[in-house]
Parts: sequence; C-alpha cells; structure tokens
Amino acid sequence: MPSVGTVLNASLAGLLTGLSLIVAIGAQNAYVLRQGLRRAYVAPVVAVCALSDFALIFAGAGGIGVLVQHAGWALQAVRWFGVAFLAWYGLSSAWRARRPASSLSAAQGNPGGGGPAVVRRVLALTWLNPHVYLDTVVLLGSIANAHGPSGRWWFAVGACVASTLWFTGLGFGARFAAVLLATPRAWQVLDLLIAATMLGIAVKLATS
Repeated sequence: MPSVGTVLNASLAGLLTGLSLIVAIGAQNAYVLRQGLRRAYVAPVVAVCALSDFALIFAGAGGIGVLVQHAGWALQAVRWFGVAFLAWYGLSSAWRARRPASSLSAAQGNPGGGGPAVVRRVLALTWLNPHVYLDTVVLLGSIANAHGPSGRWWFAVGACVASTLWFTGLGFGARFAAVLLATPRAWQVLDLLIAATMLGIAVKLATS
C-alpha cells in the first residue's frame, strides 16, 4: 500500500498536470462550450468527453503510450480524418454565421439535431485528433509512470478528476454566460470564433 503522502502527491500532480493540458482552447472545448450555451445535450457531451479522457489517461498510465509512439501509420490515419472533420465543422460554423438568427433560435429552445448526432460529433472531435493520443496517452502516461508502480494510478485518478471538473464546469457553467449571447450578432461572433478555432487546428494538423 502506498503511503498517504505518495497518494496525495501523485493525485495532486495528476490534477494539476491534467488541468494544464485540458484547459487550452481546442476543438473539443469549443464544442462543449457551444452545447453548454445552447443547453442542448450537455450531460451526454460532458460524459463522452470525461469518459474518453478516463480511457486515454488510464491507457497511458498502463504503458500504452509506448505503443502509441510507434504506431505512426495509425496516427497518420487519425490525423487526416481529423483534418477533414475539423475542416468540415469549421466551414459549417462559418456557414451558420451567415444566419445568426437561426443559432439564437436554437439556443432559445430549438436545438436542432438529435442526441445521437451530437454524441457522434463530440466523439469525432475527441478521437480524431492525434494530439489527444500524444498529450493524454504519451505525455500524461510518461509523467504518471515516473511516480512508480502504485503512484502512477493515483496520478491517473488526479488527472481524471481534472477532466471531470473541467468538462462539467465548461458544459454546465456556460449557461451563466448565456445572457451575453442574447442577440443574433453575439452568436454570429461565437460561430466565427468556433470556425476560426476548428479551421486553425485543421491547418495545424495538416502541416505538422
């Protein structure tokens, strides 16, 4: 059994490291924020993001990161699928910005698109990004394993807590910012920012 100090140190390190990696604005966070502002299928979106992180974090702590580093062909396939999906979603957001009133209408109670479609989108945004494997599996996995055979699992627990706190706060806390998005113009700006984020990440993936 690890000592209390080992558990606390490893868990806290996992929490802080997890937050430092996840808080950066990215395609997944932008989508969670948009769904939170729309108050549409927030719980499934948060659950998919958090559970996906749990799987990746524990895979990294279990040593799968070594395999990921050597699976170049698989990362390349994910990379180009991700580029295509992010480009499509970014262009869709830019197209929505042409009709901001429709986005406002969706936010006010006509969300459009069913739960399965929302879940498919967030799954794609999560798993079709090669950086999620490099950051979550390889990087977090390497740091986790530096805490020893028992400490690595507590590090993973701390990182999972960070993921849960972040996605829950982002998804369910977004509604408090809804008052700032009470006009079509505000939603137009949001859609354009999301489009820029998605397309920027797609270009970065394609050229990296």
